[in-house]
Amino acid sequence: MSEKSSSSGSDEDVDPESAQHVELGGVLSKWTNYIHGWQDRWVVLKNNTLSYYKSEDEREYGCRGSLCLSKAVITPHEFDECRIDISVNDSVWYLRAEDPEHRLQWIESIELHKAESGYGSETSLRRHGSMLSLTSAASALSATSTSSFKKGHRLREKLSEMETFRDILCRQVDTLQKYFDSCADVVSKDEFQRDRVEEDEEDEEDFATTARAEGEHNQNNNGSKEKLFPPASPKSMNGIDFKGEAITFKATTAGILSTLSHCIELMVKREDSWQKRLDKELDKRRRVEDAYKSAMNEMKKKSHYGGPDYEEGPNSLINEDEFFDAVEAALDRQDKIEEQCQSEKVRIPRITPVPPGDAYSTIGTHRFAAKVEEMVQNHMTYSLQDVGGDANWQLVIEEGEMKVYRREVEENGIVLDPLKATHAVKGVTGHEVCHYFWDTAVRMDWETTIENFNVVETVSDNAVIVYQTHKRVWPASQRDVLYLSAIRKILATNENDPDTWLVCNFSVDHDKALPTNRCVRAKINVAMICQTLVSPPEGDKEISRDNILCKITYVANVNPGGWAPASVLRAVAKREYPKFLKRFTSFVQEKTAGKPILF
Repeated sequence: MSEKSSSSGSDEDVDPESAQHVELGGVLSKWTNYIHGWQDRWVVLKNNTLSYYKSEDEREYGCRGSLCLSKAVITPHEFDECRIDISVNDSVWYLRAEDPEHRLQWIESIELHKAESGYGSETSLRRHGSMLSLTSAASALSATSTSSFKKGHRLREKLSEMETFRDILCRQVDTLQKYFDSCADVVSKDEFQRDRVEEDEEDEEDFATTARAEGEHNQNNNGSKEKLFPPASPKSMNGIDFKGEAITFKATTAGILSTLSHCIELMVKREDSWQKRLDKELDKRRRVEDAYKSAMNEMKKKSHYGGPDYEEGPNSLINEDEFFDAVEAALDRQDKIEEQCQSEKVRIPRITPVPPGDAYSTIGTHRFAAKVEEMVQNHMTYSLQDVGGDANWQLVIEEGEMKVYRREVEENGIVLDPLKATHAVKGVTGHEVCHYFWDTAVRMDWETTIENFNVVETVSDNAVIVYQTHKRVWPASQRDVLYLSAIRKILATNENDPDTWLVCNFSVDHDKALPTNRCVRAKINVAMICQTLVSPPEGDKEISRDNILCKITYVANVNPGGWAPASVLRAVAKREYPKFLKRFTSFVQEKTAGKPILF
């Protein structure tokens, strides 16, 4: 994942809104359709837009699709730790990152671009303004409450009374304030005059010489005091009747308190009615939201049926019956296509030299030799055992000489049923059957379930490592297999017993074929074991193909690598294995007809 920025300077100097100019690019797996599944695409995040290209080298040819992230919904998948779902209205992109860490990086980058696009972000609120108009708020409140106040006339009347009391109280407060100011001025003047008179008296006492003069002087002073300090009357101060104003003020405040109490009583009585109405509206809103969500879910199911959520898995949106029907329909379509191809196809004769049998009877010296020998011995010991005495084996198909057995095994919810088939084919030898089963040059001539394959490594003359992908059967995921295929000839220990030919295919790991997100890697352990029985010809005739019979034992242990309904897997195995054996043995008979017998 790479980042490019068109701005210069340090990270601290970058404005938050310039985050839209950061370009992010990388490889993500994108769900294309149910046929091709997940495909790697070059995805670019730039200027609040998510675009994808087939590859990084093809960017100059233009993008194959894009999404505006302004109103996109980014949903990390609940169970797949690498998957992101990005939806805009009816358009949905299913993307998978390389690992959970890369998924987290992409989600954070997309959310950053989305947040800075001007929808729901803090910068958006700063640009467009978030202060509500008081006028609009008041009008909204009035609109919602008018109908209820029509039923509460008494509350409006009391509020009008409150307005009147407020005006009266304001005037009374102003009057009382003027009275208090006048009182304060008079007191200040009286104190000032008293101080001056006392000073004059002290000066005159120094010049008094006789008691009479002193008495007269005191008498005059007392008269002057009465003249200087006349008694103050409350009514004389600006003509304000303080007692009357106080009584009126007390009555006004009592009226206010009484009206407030009445208003509170009325509002308490109305509270239950408002609460019931609110609960009813909330219930209506809840029902509408539930109906909307249900409708959107149904629309998504119809619009995106066939998306990755409908693939196999324990959390698939498709139920088991629908899964089974879809697999059956897909297999029927493949059969019809194969029949048409077989009728139109003219086989090109392939000359594939067959080494002598002795070349396959030796133990190799390659790095997998010990593992191959272990597998061969296990199959010779256990695969050839008779199934009659084992109660766990169930006969599921019997058609002529062919019998198919199954043993039901599950591990962690995944079906791992071993299968064993026995068959007898006239006119071919065990060497010929095993050769054509092992030879990759003719693989596509008889194997119809393979989409493509290639030989990863030739380990020895009788062992190769093969990687192959199988055709996808929707809604099951596409499978791939990496396995070592070895052919061996096991010499009989008793001269009366026939030699045994064996091809064993078992899963291995290889650096040139690592698992990918596109396919689910299956694990296999398969063996084709053949013995040739020869009946004596009549008279002196030479042995012909009419005198030979090949007994085939085919065993398969397959781990599908992922969850799918058990009933579906078992039904598919029951249907496909007999068809595979018939198709392959018919191919061998056709290839060997008229040719020398190869023992």
